[in-house]
Amino acid sequence: MGSLVNGIKKFVGNKNTVTILAVIAGIIVLWYFYTYRVNQAITTIKVPYSVKGVDANKKIETDSESIKYKELNKTVLKDNNDIVTNVSELNGKYVCKRTSIPANGFFYKSQLCDVQELPSSIWNEIPENKSIYTLSVNSLTTYADSLMPGDHIDLYMSAVDDEGKIIYGKLIENIEILRVRDSQNRDIPWDSTAGASAYLLFAVEEEFLTILKSSNLVKGYSISVFPVARGGSYSQGTGDAEVSSQFLKKFIMSNVETHGKIDENETD
Repeated sequence: MGSLVNGIKKFVGNKNTVTILAVIAGIIVLWYFYTYRVNQAITTIKVPYSVKGVDANKKIETDSESIKYKELNKTVLKDNNDIVTNVSELNGKYVCKRTSIPANGFFYKSQLCDVQELPSSIWNEIPENKSIYTLSVNSLTTYADSLMPGDHIDLYMSAVDDEGKIIYGKLIENIEILRVRDSQNRDIPWDSTAGASAYLLFAVEEEFLTILKSSNLVKGYSISVFPVARGGSYSQGTGDAEVSSQFLKKFIMSNVETHGKIDENETD
């Protein structure tokens, strides 16, 4: 046993043996890294691409006619991690404004948006039997620009009647704000260059759309329509009269018949 141990010690201690072992170890390491790099270069993954192309603000369809697949090696994807590699990442996504996905082009994560990030998507959000109305506002009537898309409001109205008395009340209740825009029609809060609130956009039934448009045509009664945060309250000064929504509607329509008429082609 002792002679075997001594023989091993002499073998390991031999300079030529150490050199040979070092060379073998180096070859093994080189072989491992070479095999790893080759596998990386030849290993592919199926990546979705757009068959017809998708324009800005359009929803991405993920059916078999709209999406096909190409094989790319992992090295390419490692160098460009913005490319979408799984079709599930496209579900419910839209193409951001000022960009597009070309036909036979890959999808890039930086080009994808959720529906609420698209200003034009407001037309997809209009409930059935309702139309969009644009209400002029300012920082004061929007609570220092704190009203945002998704918030709910009540619309109040105030006016001066024939006796010079201020009347006011809730005209329409529980309206969801779809968009808030500045004076340049830039969307708040999604456009970082947008300024102070200038317009609220929301959907109302045709009856109320007529009422709101008519309120802009009545002259001489100082009519003002303004938002009040849902759940909040509003009151005028002592001696002013709070009236019903029905009273306000009749007040508007009876006076617009005398002082103006609605242009059927009028747009907001």
